Amino acid sequence: MRDSESMIEGKNAVIEAFRAGTTIDRLFVLENDKSGPVNTIIREAKKSGVPVKFVKKQRLDQLSETGAHQGVIAYISHVEYADIDDILDKAASKNEPPFIFLLDGIEDPHNLGAIIRTADASGAHGVVITKNRSADVTSTVVKASAGAVNHVAIAKVTNLTDTIEGLKDKGMWFVCADADGDVMYNLNLTGAIGLVIGNEGHGVSRLVREHCDMTASIPMKGQISSLNASVAAGVLSYEIVRQRSLNE
Repeated sequence: MRDSESMIEGKNAVIEAFRAGTTIDRLFVLENDKSGPVNTIIREAKKSGVPVKFVKKQRLDQLSETGAHQGVIAYISHVEYADIDDILDKAASKNEPPFIFLLDGIEDPHNLGAIIRTADASGAHGVVITKNRSADVTSTVVKASAGAVNHVAIAKVTNLTDTIEGLKDKGMWFVCADADGDVMYNLNLTGAIGLVIGNEGHGVSRLVREHCDMTASIPMKGQISSLNASVAAGVLSYEIVRQRSLNE
């Protein structure tokens, strides 16, 4: 897995990239540009599920490496993303019930990197992120993961709830982190399980939470009522590890 990003600048260059089937992770487009080429780019982005951010010219000038962005900049992340089946195959090859992290809108690249590092350390078989409302696997994420991105299968999906339902059909159960959930020690977190961690500010979204089988809270003894997303992922994942070890 390579840890750098490439930038494509200019309307025609971005259109050609879409037509060539290039995987584009994100787009920055000049706000209020209603030109034909920009409309084409936005249409292609919607078809491919690529998030588009509309920004001012000053922001594009800051991002541009050539000074010739023409109001459009696209980023290509050089990451070999896995498929969900790759993650399940990894679990099967180890003769272990699947253990997967599913991230619902983790936007901070340092948090994403830290969670991927925890996934590797805890023996998880993969991490699932979303195409929208999520940090991409960039060089910052690679650094924060201490290189764990090279050892953890990472899948990128369009719809997290659809992914959860598909994995339920294959025998998996899902638990999400929620301050109002049951204390994690009181839950059965063994077997084929997916751990859902929510956005840094808003937690797990309502729709995703409704598709989970359990909600787990972490006992808090101090004056602060919440934990950083990556810390919560670490605490919950090692409760899963503890319970799985007792059943070996």
